[in-house]
Order: sequence, then C-alpha cells, then structure tokens
Amino acid sequence: MKVNIFDVAKRSGLSVVTVSRVLNQSSTVRQKNKEKVLKAMEELNYQPNASARSLARGKTGIVGLSLSNLGDSFFDGVVKETNERLREQGYLLALSISRSSGDAFRRSLFQEDRVDGVILLSPTEEDDYLLELKNNKIPHVLIDNSKNHPSASSVIVDNFKGGYEAAKHLIELGHTEIAHISGPDPFLSSRERERGFLAALGEAGLQPYRVERGTFELSSGYEIATRWIDSDTLPSALFAADDYIALGVVDACLNRGIRIPERLSIVGFDDQKLASEFRPLLTTVRQPADKIGAAAVELLLETMADPAKRKKTVRIGPTLIVRESTARKPT
Repeated sequence: MKVNIFDVAKRSGLSVVTVSRVLNQSSTVRQKNKEKVLKAMEELNYQPNASARSLARGKTGIVGLSLSNLGDSFFDGVVKETNERLREQGYLLALSISRSSGDAFRRSLFQEDRVDGVILLSPTEEDDYLLELKNNKIPHVLIDNSKNHPSASSVIVDNFKGGYEAAKHLIELGHTEIAHISGPDPFLSSRERERGFLAALGEAGLQPYRVERGTFELSSGYEIATRWIDSDTLPSALFAADDYIALGVVDACLNRGIRIPERLSIVGFDDQKLASEFRPLLTTVRQPADKIGAAAVELLLETMADPAKRKKTVRIGPTLIVRESTARKPT
C-alpha cells in the first residue's frame, strides 16, 4: 500500500498538521519535531506529492483552465506551458473546454473548494465568467481578454504592435495597395491589430486598400479572397488578423493560379504550426505561447497568495517572423 501523510504522522508521533508544515518548510516547526518527521519519512521511504503539499496549504492543489477549444496550436502551446509551470509548483491542471458559459463541468469547476484558482484563455463570455468567479471568491487571471477589467489580472499580447509591424513590413517592401481582413469585432485582439495596421499606413501617408471583417477560420479567408479575385479587386498585399484567415487566402489564390508572393504578399498572425508547414511558408506575427503561459501562472500564484493585492496587466510583445509569403512589390 502506498505510504501517505497520515502514515508519516503516525510513525513520527506528531499531528498531520505538523507533518504538513514540515513538508512546506514552515519556520514555525520546532527542530526536534522536524527531525522526527524527516526520520519517519526516511524510514517509510515517503515521497511527498502535490496532494500532501496542498493539505498543508488548506487547498485543493488544482488550478482550472477554461478555453473554447484545443484545435489551435497557439492555445495548445499556452496550455502546455501553463501545465508545466504549475506542475513545478506542485499543482495539477484541470481543463474545461467549452464555448458555453452554461457548461456543467465548467460550472462545477468554478465552484468554491473545487480549484485554488482559474485561468481564462481567450474567453468569449468574459462578464459571465468573471461574475461567477468573483461570487465564488476564486482567484483568477485572464489571457487574451476582450475587455479591460481592473478587478482582474490579465496577460495580453501587444496586438497593436503586431498589427503595426505587419503593415510596416509590407510598406517597406514597396506595397501601397494593402488590405486587411480583421477578426471578429468582440475580440479586443482583433480591434487592436486593426488599429496598429491603420496607424502604420497613416504614418506612411497611405489609405487601406480595403478592410473586411472575417472570422478566425480558413473558410473566412478563402471566401473573402475568392470574392476579391472574382471582382478583380485583389490587392498587392494583405495583413490577415490570424494565420487561419491568411492560409485560407493562400488556398484560394493557389486554386486560381495566383502566385504568392509574386502577385500577393500575405502576413498572418499567431505563428500557428501550419504557418511553417504550408507552402509557401507564411510570414506571420508570432505570439510567444511560452511567455504567455508562464506569465499567467506567475500572476495567478501572486493572486492566490494575496487576493487583495492590486491587479495588474502584463503586456507581451509579439515578433514578426518573415518567411516566403511576402516579397518586394514588382516595379
């Protein structure tokens, strides 16, 4: 039978609370009692786990992460980094994958005493989520939130900078007919990427060739590009609000014999896995999933340790990754 914290307490002749304090390196334990616990652990070959450490903290040792889907390599990267950082701190990660605020598992996950904290990754129903967390007094952190919430800490990418750098790259290649397919308006990231795009064009004395609202899907880029091709209104360059939109445009162009980047230069956003596998390799703005996940965990641990601590926003800079889908405009 596996040895547990209660076995150690019995062998040492001390309480479970004292054993727990020793496991968490508390300075309040007498040296004599500490030695008794350590001796009992050695005799029983006891290896403390996350559950044992959680008992000392009076916590569950579980952190919840809520997101809408895992069919996205960027989200996947954030989840993996979050899980690794939490594991290092002795926490387990529980995922809730749902587009609905009424999802039964997510609602049970957010109940008091089920989790020690929650990370919301790109929530689509922020207000409902935050109200539920606040009512249950659960520490929480937002990633890629759509609104500014002074009462919650958050981690966001500098999407304005990303949109600005994408447009600037195309301008420096000599393009003047530059279009933008934006993401859904409810997303702050979509609005900020568009704002950065327009700022770069404005600095260069250019007007956008056109701006159209899309969705973060391949089909959205494909449909819009096909319409442009059919109406002979294809620009010379395009900044797409995410890689899926960009790759949908690439697909539509290749199906019509339009060469990229010779006829159309394209920049995406996210640096999804497909961006470096789909030919031509996609120039894109990379969101650093590892830094985002690590920052979210750090913020959440701070909030869990001191719920009254002033909330803050961590802004992380993206990086333009130049590949094969952009080129200088032919003269």
